[in-house]
Amino acid sequence: MTASAVPSAPVASARRIAGLALPALVVLAAEPLYVLVDTAVVGHLGRVPLAAVAVGGTVLTLIAWLGSVLAYGTTGRSARRFGAGDRAAAVAEGVQSSWLALAGGLVVALGMQVLAGPLARALAGSTGEVADAAAQWLRVAALGAPGLLLAAAGNGWLRGIQDTRRPLWYVLGPNLLSALLCPLLVYPVGMGLVGSAVANVVAQTLCGGLFVAALVAERVSLRPRPQVIRHQLAVSRDLLIRGVAFQASFLSATAVAARFGAAAVGAHQIVVQLWFFTVLLLDALAIAAQALVGAALGAGDEAGARALARRVALLGGVCGLAFAALVAVGANLVPALFSSDPQVREQAAAIWPWFVLIQPLGGVVFALDGVLIGAGDVRYLRNLAVTAGLGGFLPAIWLTYAFDLGLGGIWAGLTLFVVIRLVALALRLRSGRWVVAGVG
Repeated sequence: MTASAVPSAPVASARRIAGLALPALVVLAAEPLYVLVDTAVVGHLGRVPLAAVAVGGTVLTLIAWLGSVLAYGTTGRSARRFGAGDRAAAVAEGVQSSWLALAGGLVVALGMQVLAGPLARALAGSTGEVADAAAQWLRVAALGAPGLLLAAAGNGWLRGIQDTRRPLWYVLGPNLLSALLCPLLVYPVGMGLVGSAVANVVAQTLCGGLFVAALVAERVSLRPRPQVIRHQLAVSRDLLIRGVAFQASFLSATAVAARFGAAAVGAHQIVVQLWFFTVLLLDALAIAAQALVGAALGAGDEAGARALARRVALLGGVCGLAFAALVAVGANLVPALFSSDPQVREQAAAIWPWFVLIQPLGGVVFALDGVLIGAGDVRYLRNLAVTAGLGGFLPAIWLTYAFDLGLGGIWAGLTLFVVIRLVALALRLRSGRWVVAGVG
């Protein structure tokens, strides 16, 4: 069937997008919602535990970003095969990505037992209380890395076959359990900061196990296939470089915030975790775009892919405006939920306007990221991330440190980072060079 013969309207319909995006939204919200609960629980232990979670949590966020690289690469490959009518091949992509996830997770879990201390000291800028507490938290939390990465791989292939309902239950249940365990372990059980890390490990391990069970239930071969794994690694290479550029920037932001004091890094932790939360909520549209654009191009429906890209970009902007309004209304209330320290709340208030401004811009950016990932246009995304991160955000962060501009300078740099990506993605969408039909 030619591209012109394939009806594009059902692919680009708002109902179809919502059918994939809404369950994905719950999945995406579950993990950062747990982190927000964890931050609120630990925040009332004092500024040092809160700063320790900010430092250690930044490293764990890096691991989660690596998982998203694996998931996004798997979604694109699975979706194209699913769109071409080969469901078995789409699921097989999930088997091989799960082997990659397990190997990577074990390396992280073991490596962090050695590297947690040096990483915490490098980020905290000292060998004091914050660095020691962050290292202790990170050594325990890293034990959940295999489960975290297995869940990412599972999300990838299930999204590729356009099933976002099973991941909803696989992720939501463990994270709700962990959200209940966290305050119990921290306070009544008396584990303190370590209790929050143990709760995190429980959630990640259970979640990963559920996704593995889903693969087993598909009754496909579970043997590693090195050739497919090599292809996945090749596809993921550009996404990995893109992720490294992001993480270099955000790790530097945390490092600079830590050098402004415990109150500053605590406030940065609160707002950046809220930012990651809204990012992942907005990214639900990107998840739908990845699955639908990949399937449309796999089926040869170029017109449907273009229509979907335009609609997703519009929906992303509308959702971003809605989040901006909610964030603005909560300016005085939300920071108080996470810390009773007046200095931390004062620092959070200083960067809140940037947090509001970035919402609608980010809504469009994340939607278009999903379109291009689904289309397999990851080389362009890689180059854009390197340019915007290393050429915009990173210099702004370190200039902030050099001129003692405080957290406002860091968040001005983050806004610049988003604006650069928005302009470049809009130009790419208009060019049409991302539209390449076929399985690939």
